[in-house]
Amino acid sequence: MRTRDADKELLVKQTAIQMLVADGFEGFSMNKLAKACNVSVATLYIYYKDKDDLIIKIAIEEGKEMNDATLRNFNADMPFAEGLRRQWENRYKYMTEHADSLQFFDQLRSSTYQEKVFDNITHNFKEVLGQFVLNAEKRGEINKMAIETYWSVAFAPLYALIRFHNQGKSMGGKPFTISNKILWETFDLVLKAFKK
Repeated sequence: MRTRDADKELLVKQTAIQMLVADGFEGFSMNKLAKACNVSVATLYIYYKDKDDLIIKIAIEEGKEMNDATLRNFNADMPFAEGLRRQWENRYKYMTEHADSLQFFDQLRSSTYQEKVFDNITHNFKEVLGQFVLNAEKRGEINKMAIETYWSVAFAPLYALIRFHNQGKSMGGKPFTISNKILWETFDLVLKAFKK
């Protein structure tokens, strides 16, 4: 029996994400992946049962990495403004350094893989962030609201900026690169939306 090679596994994972983003789930195959990684198809089957197993395992692993990065130096007891800023810093850093992962997760959200992946990666993440919002409400820093409302106001502007940045253009097609000035001006507006 052949042994696992960590470097090969990383290459397979990174290449698979790039290919899935470029070709979608329908255009992706184990044969194409093996060829792109310069390995035999049999090598892929050391790591994964089939295409679905590969997509699910890679998505869960990448999702856990993203959650860990998002929660770095963050805790649910932080004052609201400080905690939200830390979330923005962590998300911005991760998503600009892993642009393919952001697109990959966008694809997963509208696919049949959604439940298999997100149920496995969001439990602790939801608990910590849910407690953060609840603590801010209890301290009177923000009004009580549905978590979906919080999420939409807190992070949709950040994700839009990151997408513009990763695409290199704004909605009007003008060249766009995010700057600290734009990032934190947007954050200040989001924070104002929450202030009582």
